[in-house]
Amino acid sequence: MTFGEFLLVAVLALPALGAVAAAATPGDRAGRLVGTAAAGLALLATLPLLGGDHGWFGYGPRPAVQPWHQLDLPWVPGLDLRFHLGVDGISWPLVVLTALLTLLCCGYTLWRVPAGGGSGRALVALLLVVEVGILGTFLALDLVLFFLFFEVVLLPMYAIIAGWGGEDRRRAARKFVLYTLFGSVLLLVGVYVVVAAAGTADVVALTGGSGLSRGTQLAAFTLLALAFAVKSPLWPLHSWLPDAHTQAPTVGSVILAGVLLKMGTYGLIRVAVGVAPEGARWAAPVLGVLAVAAILVGSLVCLAQDELKRLIAYSSVGHMGFVLLGVATLTATGLQAALIGNIAHGVITGLLFFLAGAIKDRTHTGSLADLSGLRETAPRLAGLLGFAAVASLGLPGLAGFWGEAFAVIAAVRRGGGLWTTLAVLAALGGALTAAYFLRLLRRVSHGRPSPAVGRLAPGLAGAELTAWAPLVLLALAVGLAPALVLSYATGPVNALLAVFD
Repeated sequence: MTFGEFLLVAVLALPALGAVAAAATPGDRAGRLVGTAAAGLALLATLPLLGGDHGWFGYGPRPAVQPWHQLDLPWVPGLDLRFHLGVDGISWPLVVLTALLTLLCCGYTLWRVPAGGGSGRALVALLLVVEVGILGTFLALDLVLFFLFFEVVLLPMYAIIAGWGGEDRRRAARKFVLYTLFGSVLLLVGVYVVVAAAGTADVVALTGGSGLSRGTQLAAFTLLALAFAVKSPLWPLHSWLPDAHTQAPTVGSVILAGVLLKMGTYGLIRVAVGVAPEGARWAAPVLGVLAVAAILVGSLVCLAQDELKRLIAYSSVGHMGFVLLGVATLTATGLQAALIGNIAHGVITGLLFFLAGAIKDRTHTGSLADLSGLRETAPRLAGLLGFAAVASLGLPGLAGFWGEAFAVIAAVRRGGGLWTTLAVLAALGGALTAAYFLRLLRRVSHGRPSPAVGRLAPGLAGAELTAWAPLVLLALAVGLAPALVLSYATGPVNALLAVFD
């Protein structure tokens, strides 16, 4: 076994073993410590995956997927299925982001365990199981294996929401499961269509539509795109998201928004576009229209929203709309916009949900009408909220800017009346995004302190600063140096787009 193969196994094995160890360790705090240590080791294991044998420039027009490291073993020989894992410049940033956010959430539980669900070690174990599913989805290069990892997250995320969430947690968890199961059925049928027609489930061999007729690609792309739209979630299949975010505990919301939603957008790029390029070309205008509708609808709903976590949840609908718009252009600029938009959204929205959870824990309310004057009593918390808000609205120099700007530019460069109109409407959505975040800051940070805010202490806990500082630094780093994400993806994006020539 090569070092790269060992790392791929370790990235999945460490959180899986950590989940078992955390659940089995006597003592609640000891179990949380064990789980957090496992999450830390998993993060360390993701870092040496960078580069590998091919480096940044080892991509040619064929094959369209050329992993830096891969593990390819027989799995079900009778069905020609393989345990095929790999990592490249498209998946590696998401792998690292997943490991980082899981570590921060597990570490956060050492300080505060949400009330109502039971032991903290059980929560940490479930977070680690979710991590295994998300990481496996980003690493899988076999469609059946991809589907299995895609489904691993369902039950543990349901348990996190239903066990440690708010008052209406069980209804929100059921809604999450029902929508996700609907997407899973579509994904399973789409995978079956591809595998039955091509005779293989290998993503490397399938990328470019090899062995698939145009009709098969159209059917497969429709099924796969709908499945990934549910997970992302993309309008109009988004209605499970606000309830799930509002009722989930803080760590659940961070994982849900930070990386679980990215399973859908990653699958759209890697699987739907890669395996069925003719279907992607055919559906591109529809995807573009739906993307802009998501941007505008999400922004308008946020302008009328009066609950903190629901506002942040609906903002994700708009941000994922920009990601979808970038993908729909089927250009290098657009796909790069989608990839950096994914990372930026994970970092910034993860920070926003940490902050929203801290505010709600202190004030016992999420109503914007009851949260005025935060900067007067808790200026540090108000300052961090202001930073996260302006990062999310796309202020130049922070991470949120690049994905939205590149998506609009990609639509303009695509040309034609439709794409130019979509670019203009998306830019208008960006202005609305700024409007609702500025409205949020005016309602929460300014004015006379409300009774709920007036009793707050000005300080922040060390555990909070430890969890939030890496996200603040990443928002700055990616905003100032977008090449931290884009340089790794240039080769694989160009190779993927070569299949459209």
